[in-house]
Amino acid sequence: MSFWEGNEWGEARPVTWWRGHAIYAAHVLAAVLVVTMIITSVALFAGADVALGSLGFSSSAVLRGELWRVITYGLVNPPSLAFALDVVMLIWFGREVEKALGRARFLALCGGIYLLKPLCFAGAGLWLGTAFSGAAVAFPIFVAFATLFPGVPLLFQILAKWAAIALVGIQALVALAGRRWDLLVEILVGCGFAHLFIRWFRDGFELPKFRWRRPRPVARPAGTVRPAGPQSVVPPPRAGMAEVDALLDKIAQSGIHSLTREERARLEAARSDLLRRGSGGR
Repeated sequence: MSFWEGNEWGEARPVTWWRGHAIYAAHVLAAVLVVTMIITSVALFAGADVALGSLGFSSSAVLRGELWRVITYGLVNPPSLAFALDVVMLIWFGREVEKALGRARFLALCGGIYLLKPLCFAGAGLWLGTAFSGAAVAFPIFVAFATLFPGVPLLFQILAKWAAIALVGIQALVALAGRRWDLLVEILVGCGFAHLFIRWFRDGFELPKFRWRRPRPVARPAGTVRPAGPQSVVPPPRAGMAEVDALLDKIAQSGIHSLTREERARLEAARSDLLRRGSGGR
């Protein structure tokens, strides 16, 4: 059963389901996380720590060939208050991001956030041994929301952009204080990817251009006349009082819409001329 109907651009149009409630991809992802949390809790109660350990990410294990850990690390989600907040943020902000991006782009954003973290740590496994588990995509999704809607007021009327900057800064300081280089890389990679993804979707990604020298004007031979381009503007001729009276009579009889473009330009020039004379100008 498909929860969505999409058009040819992949924009999300969720089908209403159960008393008119709309189902988004963010809702489905949050439900999957809750299910994995319940399974993880039951496995921990049953003492299946070894089985759960084989699913979590470990850079040394990935370098030994256990490549499935790059994908399965997000299936291990022990219950915690932080996990509950992540689910709420994913539902709340992910739904708005999905409305703006469409289902296909939103899933691409979540997939990039999910895979970029283990791939970066797997590449740095020779120098930095890292092990972690649990899908942490909610905070980068919030950064994506703040990039899309920077002026939206949140709790205590704090704008989304300032809330995102403050939270990213606090987490970075916590990582630096504890010398958690893995956490610092995780923040920079996840939030940076989310921000750049939204910038690319909204404005198109372009590298900055640097102009080192100002181009010199090309000298023209003497006697040459520069042709008037389409942007050259010829000032309209001044209209006499008799012509102004005739234009006013035409407006009184047929309305201002009956004037041609040239007649409107002459009337406007005459009005500006009268105003300038009345103010003492020449």
